[in-house]
Amino acid sequence: MALVTASETARRRRRASLQAPSGVVMIRPHHFFVNPQTAADNVFQRDASVLDRADLATRAHAESSALADALISAGVRVHLLDDLADDLPDSVFPNNWFSTHRGGRIVVYPMSTPNRRGERRHDVLDMLKEQYRVQDVVDYSGLERDGLYLEGTGAMVLDLVGRIAYVARSHRADPVILERFCTHAGFEPMVFDAVDETGTAIYHTNVLMCVGSDVAMLCLDAIRDEARRTEVVERLTETGRDVIELTQLQVAEFAGNAIELVGSDGPLMAMSERARRSLSTAQVRLIEQSCEILSVEISTIELAGGSVRCMLAGIHLDARPTV
Repeated sequence: MALVTASETARRRRRASLQAPSGVVMIRPHHFFVNPQTAADNVFQRDASVLDRADLATRAHAESSALADALISAGVRVHLLDDLADDLPDSVFPNNWFSTHRGGRIVVYPMSTPNRRGERRHDVLDMLKEQYRVQDVVDYSGLERDGLYLEGTGAMVLDLVGRIAYVARSHRADPVILERFCTHAGFEPMVFDAVDETGTAIYHTNVLMCVGSDVAMLCLDAIRDEARRTEVVERLTETGRDVIELTQLQVAEFAGNAIELVGSDGPLMAMSERARRSLSTAQVRLIEQSCEILSVEISTIELAGGSVRCMLAGIHLDARPTV
């Protein structure tokens, strides 16, 4: 085993503090079901119409609770809010409707699917304002009236070290809003076309790509344009990251839908148990050089076409001092 010096450990912690949040918001569902309105372009969804909806809801509630418990045990600050609405099937995926940013900014996003727009909650924003230093809230949701959408950190995978927003082109990532967001938040947009094995466009960037502090996971085969693929890899490696190439099969198992967090013992990579099983020994070894892997079984929630990354809205805000 290679010796890790104190200075190297300090460097990793500094990078992790930039890229990886130590707190998250989760929404625990009580009426989970697979959203028929998102099925048109989310090929990762599964038809659950023959399954008992009450049983699905019970299982999803338990899976969400188990993920929250695992994160709390690892030292991550979890704000777990219950969703009691019965007409918001994807409420368990809050990272699509808001994101938080250093300097005290919250961004609220326009959502493509009508029955997802009700997921936006003032009580979540109020909680963040009460417990963290929030300077302003930028709200793009009114652009839904113009048919313009940008679904948060599902549509964008943000490199907070290199200040790059990686975006797979889709109608859920409108270029006008993307440019506006990047200008306001200080990111360089890097847009590319990404498809699955059948040539179908991948609906959200965070399904095929994860950017951590020292490693990035990415399905290179999904980016058919060779020049653009090379450029994406170059940008990731020039910021000091090892790139772990995922296969299309691993993307289908949600290996790309992971997120690095900071727990009490340092960085950890949170993913589903299904995603963890799909990784090779060599891939796991490379991740574990900088992060501990934390995996939880969420197979019911994954029927909806999202996984652990989608369930966690990272908090990149400074906490208010406790009295």
